[in-house]
Amino acid sequence: MVERDLLGRLREICLAFPEVTERPSHGAPTWFIRGRSSFASLWEHGHHRDDFPHLVCAAPPGAQEALVAAEPDRFFRPPYVGGRGWLGVRLDGEVDWAELAELCEDAYRTVAPKRLLQRLDAGSGPAAG
Repeated sequence: MVERDLLGRLREICLAFPEVTERPSHGAPTWFIRGRSSFASLWEHGHHRDDFPHLVCAAPPGAQEALVAAEPDRFFRPPYVGGRGWLGVRLDGEVDWAELAELCEDAYRTVAPKRLLQRLDAGSGPAAG
């Protein structure tokens, strides 16, 4: 079953990080740090050959390869940004929101400057709900 409010749930997770804003980029809701550096995009109706709902997000070095190798039915190398290590996450099945919150936090940590990471560590990360 596909989650009905993917955007609402992801918005709640991503906007909880310090200095994050949301705006469309290439037709998809995208979350930016300080309005400049993106760390995640939701393709709710698919994109290009990936015609299923999915999140594309930054990932720490090696994470894309490890996750795609471990669970190729859930994770994939997305077009364009996959070469930079970004990760595609299928959202057309049952969504593990705690895991998705962790992936979003990893994406944020991959892109955010050190000062914002210090702020994040001083507070608490987003609740997965």
